[in-house]
Order: sequence, then C-alpha cells, then structure tokens
Amino acid sequence: MGKIYKVEIITRPEKFNLLKDVLAQNGIKGLSVSEIMGAGNQKGKVEVYRGNEMTIDLLPKIRVEILTKESALEALIEVAKTTLKTGNVGDGKIIVIPVSNVIRIRTGQEGDEAL
Repeated sequence: MGKIYKVEIITRPEKFNLLKDVLAQNGIKGLSVSEIMGAGNQKGKVEVYRGNEMTIDLLPKIRVEILTKESALEALIEVAKTTLKTGNVGDGKIIVIPVSNVIRIRTGQEGDEAL
C-alpha cells in the first residue's frame, strides 16, 4: 500500500467551477466540497447596510477535499496553484495531510485500493 494524502484547498468561491473543470481534465473526479467562512490576510471588508457601516470579518470561501496517492500529489498541487493564483490577497491555501488509511464502506477495500 502506497502513501495516501488528503489535500484541502481553500479558495475563492468564484474560482471553484474553473478548479473543478481543470481537475476533471486532469483525471481527478473524487472530491468533497464545503462552503465555509474564513479570515486571513484579507481582513474582511466594510459594507453599508441600511445606512450603517458594518465590518464583515469572515469572507465566504470554498473548501475542496481530495484524497490522492503519493504519485499524483505534486501534479495535483501544481494544477491547483496554477488554476487558483491571481496574485492578490485571498487566493487561499493548499493543505496536505498524511492519511493513515482509507476504507471503502461498500467493499471493505483499504488503502489506495479504496481511492
């Protein structure tokens, strides 16, 4: 059994469809997606609501989670970086987490066979 990694990509909501399409073009189909709120260097923004200024500290983001074999890890990271980079604050993060095991519930397969 080879090493398995979970890659979490946190990015701008408007970049998600492009990322999904590029991942599919590169043979990556299995992913989980969550709508999240977050704050980082972007610091939020000030908006006016009913005449009052409001600071919105948490901004909407998308979290994409992908399980991958070690052999495909670097290519996945490069695709994500290339697709998501705008050069502006708020482009997001790519987090790589080692996974000790993956089990496909339906078949009982484990490890990279379960991917």
